[in-house]
Amino acid sequence: MTTAIPTRLSLPPLQLGRLTVDVPVVLAPMAGVTNRAFRRLCREYGGGLYVTEMVTARALVERRPESLRIIDHDDDEKIRSIQIYGVDAVNVGKAIRMVAEEDRADHIDLNFGCPVPKVTKNGGGSALPWKTDLFEAIVGTAVREASRADIPVTVKMRKGVDDDHITFLDAAKTARDAGVAAIALHGRTAAQHYSGQADWDSIAELREAVPDVPVLGNGDIWSAEDAARMVEQTGVDGVVIGRGCQGRPWLFGDLQAAFEGRDERFRPGVAEVSTIIYRHAELLVETFGEERRGMREIRKHIAWYFKGYPVGGELRAQMAQVSTLAEFRDLLGQLDQSLPYPGADVEGPRGRAGSPKKVHLPDGWLDSRILGDAERLGLADAELDVSGG
Repeated sequence: MTTAIPTRLSLPPLQLGRLTVDVPVVLAPMAGVTNRAFRRLCREYGGGLYVTEMVTARALVERRPESLRIIDHDDDEKIRSIQIYGVDAVNVGKAIRMVAEEDRADHIDLNFGCPVPKVTKNGGGSALPWKTDLFEAIVGTAVREASRADIPVTVKMRKGVDDDHITFLDAAKTARDAGVAAIALHGRTAAQHYSGQADWDSIAELREAVPDVPVLGNGDIWSAEDAARMVEQTGVDGVVIGRGCQGRPWLFGDLQAAFEGRDERFRPGVAEVSTIIYRHAELLVETFGEERRGMREIRKHIAWYFKGYPVGGELRAQMAQVSTLAEFRDLLGQLDQSLPYPGADVEGPRGRAGSPKKVHLPDGWLDSRILGDAERLGLADAELDVSGG
């Protein structure tokens, strides 16, 4: 079911080097979420740039099977976009060279925004731009290696470590000077994690500070109407959608409609949500090539899909332990398929917002903005995991 809500977005296509993104909307990389299955589901609703889960540079260099799975794309993905996380310019360069030489991507995003402790405690993610020399070395190396294959590089970052250690303006200027194709800013610090409200004023400030490179806004976009407000308030060239699409892949259809000046919005009832989540489960089984793994992956999506819908706790609990497609189909069949879209209860924040917290950092990380020799040695462990998220 669709319903009319008057709002329109007026933005030209997003240009990233030689690439044109007709609908200036980007799916934010989310660990364990933005795999090939979810990207396909989102693409079926609307256009945009759909980025893989974050993968570490070192895992790519070592050709670990899970890292190669993460950067795998469907044959019909128009722009193969991957996000790489790294704390060592040499590893990042080697990873991008491999990706370029083996034609594994058309666009590369660098992660400088992840706030999770296992990343920041090793100086990665949103902690890294504090070290200006390290940030400059990684971005410069990435752009240089990617340019050999004419692959545009973008960066995604947060405002800074915390309110006393803000990095986004100087990092953005460094990235621009290095030749990145666009800069995305999540309007929160690492210390905020996902708590409170995103600071859209900082996104507007960035847009004004670097007028010569596309700027993308991220944070608290739960609807097409939120996207329209962000564009109007900040002047960004496009929007990045993260938690707002969890359990709501149809949000990309809403966004495309808004960009095309149409008022239609998806407002699915229980029957439609059941069909969509079952399709998601099928795609996960196909993606991982194993029913048990695919069904284990769908479990985390249950609460997101049925947020605000009158689905009983016992049935939710059963679905959260589902192990086969047949079992899942039977459980979904127990839902009252006649229930309509619940309205406001479905809208708004999704997932755990958490609360502000002290950022886990290497010892003495904030003492200087230049990387010391001891710190450089300490970064060796930062890329051991396959995925940074």
